[in-house]
Amino acid sequence: MQIDRVPEALVDIDTAAEAVGTDFWPVNQRIHDNPELAWHEFLAHDVLTAFMETQPGWNVKRSVYGLETAWIAEFDSGAPGPVVSFNAEYDSLPGIGHACGHNLIATSSVVGASAAARVMAAQKLPGKIVLYGTPAEENGGGKVKLLEAGAYKDYKVDLSLISHPNIQPSSARMGTTAISTFKVEYFGVAAHAAANPWLGINALDAMVQGYTNFSMLRQQTVPGEIIQGYITHGGDATNIIHKYAAGEFTVRADSAPRLETLRAQVIRCFQAGALATGARVAITDLAAYKNHISNGPMADAFTRYYNGLGKDHVIATDADKDAANGKTQASTDQGDVSHAIPSISPMYAIEAGPGGQGPHNPGFAKSAGTKASYARALRVGKGLAGVAIDVLRDERFLAEIKRSWEQDMKNSRST
Repeated sequence: MQIDRVPEALVDIDTAAEAVGTDFWPVNQRIHDNPELAWHEFLAHDVLTAFMETQPGWNVKRSVYGLETAWIAEFDSGAPGPVVSFNAEYDSLPGIGHACGHNLIATSSVVGASAAARVMAAQKLPGKIVLYGTPAEENGGGKVKLLEAGAYKDYKVDLSLISHPNIQPSSARMGTTAISTFKVEYFGVAAHAAANPWLGINALDAMVQGYTNFSMLRQQTVPGEIIQGYITHGGDATNIIHKYAAGEFTVRADSAPRLETLRAQVIRCFQAGALATGARVAITDLAAYKNHISNGPMADAFTRYYNGLGKDHVIATDADKDAANGKTQASTDQGDVSHAIPSISPMYAIEAGPGGQGPHNPGFAKSAGTKASYARALRVGKGLAGVAIDVLRDERFLAEIKRSWEQDMKNSRST
């Protein structure tokens, strides 16, 4: 594997990021050791904004766009130029804490943005850096709500940078699946299950029939497409014909068009349960994320910087495209960002931790709090800062990024 020559800005970025990283370590640990669920990341919001308020030249706004745990920090050179953004995540998972490593995602984005700003000021580069604190990635779609509120348009953002830890080999081109989650409810008629069951309409039977149809569909889904779900309410007592049953279900696919097709198939499965039993079915959308599309020119720049920092854990280059193009079946609201503006979300490896599994596992949560994982997150932050500096120094590079993104969007609509 060939590693490109070291970019000239890397030394300055490395020095700046190490200085910021030394100060940020206690913040990373406080977030990791005090996990907070979606929309309740009050400690994380406060410690992150307090840290950014100590960084020279940054203007920090707390609780923005009607979201109590969202925030924005802006570094403005004072001269017109590109607007580069970073997204930070910091919510956790129920019962298993930071088992998706969002404390590390915050680290890479905060340190990367802060380091890029220091280099930007030293080199007198025009433009802005905007750092978004984005809550509720796991359950709620904070970035989607910020997009809908105009947070990225208001700041005229040109591109977005973020990252994600995993145990898979590092890749600058992480792609994710599109996802749709919805609630299915059946409404029947209650009756005595022994004395006169014929007077009732069994909502649980409708759910069981719909769930069976849904489960049988798995054998005919396209490879890479996933359907998941569970029953949240199955009745109240054994001697009642159940008047109500409910469940939550998720479908995932590689693209929005494929997701639409798969979702329509799944909905028919549940409609058939209602038809068979006479119950009424109601389907309520809960959340949906688009698939993440990684921008090629940005990913190439990140790879040059990241690989320039050492020969261990290098990212594959174009010489090995299969390894360079990372893919995960997981989903993220950064996908929606990537459909609005060019984006990358490099995936990088940390130790699996006890149990040897990746994200959404208690062992991974433990690994996300180690010094070794923090060091890897700093390295990723330096790579993200490198992309930012390249864009701020050369608007031709930004033009290349946008041309590539426009072609990606055109291709995604026809997939």
